[in-house]
Amino acid sequence: MRTDGGHRVGRRARHGNERAASSQPRPRTGGAARERGDAGGSAVVPVFLYHCVSDDPPDWIAEFTVTPKQFAAQLDAVVRSGRTPVTISALADHLAGRAPLPPRPVLLTFDDGFADLPGPTAEALARRELPATAYLTTGAITPGGRSLLPPAAMMTLDRAVELERSGMEIGSHTVTHAQLDTLSARDLAYELRTSKAVLEDALGHEVRHLAYPHGYNSPRVRAMSARAGYETATAVRHALSSEHDEAHRIARLIVRRSHTLADVEGWLAGTGARLAPYRDGPRTIAWRWYRRARALVRGPEFAG
Repeated sequence: MRTDGGHRVGRRARHGNERAASSQPRPRTGGAARERGDAGGSAVVPVFLYHCVSDDPPDWIAEFTVTPKQFAAQLDAVVRSGRTPVTISALADHLAGRAPLPPRPVLLTFDDGFADLPGPTAEALARRELPATAYLTTGAITPGGRSLLPPAAMMTLDRAVELERSGMEIGSHTVTHAQLDTLSARDLAYELRTSKAVLEDALGHEVRHLAYPHGYNSPRVRAMSARAGYETATAVRHALSSEHDEAHRIARLIVRRSHTLADVEGWLAGTGARLAPYRDGPRTIAWRWYRRARALVRGPEFAG
């Protein structure tokens, strides 16, 4: 099953909520004049979404895993691009009107908290002096915790401090990695508030940023995320973000193993994908309502 945030379990293709565009072989761009005017400039903000960096990932995450060799080449492309790597707080400051973005920003983000993250992945970033943002699923990285993620080698919560020391900002990716837009208000509040509290206890400071599991969100989810104390929330959408994006639905570009270096270089140039913000399409809305109905029968499901 494939859903909004980027994982695939099995071989059946489905239309994702925020990822309807990514179900196509290659995303279409936005208006040509708009893209030409923004290409390579600060108005376009590529936000890359990585999961696992491994030569031998579990089957369920393999499509959204890059090899260490691919990862190194993509990071070198970021360096060559002349873009300014920043964490999510820099984009948050801009969207809140507190500070301008640096010239030609780019964000590197990592979801879930796979075992490679505080090791070789963080080291590859640090060697190039590239900051990043890591969104951690607390139920999957806490000993004795519960999550809906299938089995995989994961980091542990105590290493989150190491990530910060290496130059990563930490955000929440909920507790269980459920499809947030299908949950009851009580269950949604638990996912948002408990994961935030666990990370804050581990790090000793406030955690202000969230990534929706597989990008699944809705107006209700966005509103509750803001009330829970998150200043920003990232979705997926497989689109370029911009300096005018929505603070609680920031678009990201999901990096698949099938993406080429040319794809990455195109995104860095501000081309090759739609430009956010934009409204949900009919298929996205219909898929959301279908999943909600299914959740009433099956209960909370893995967003993946």
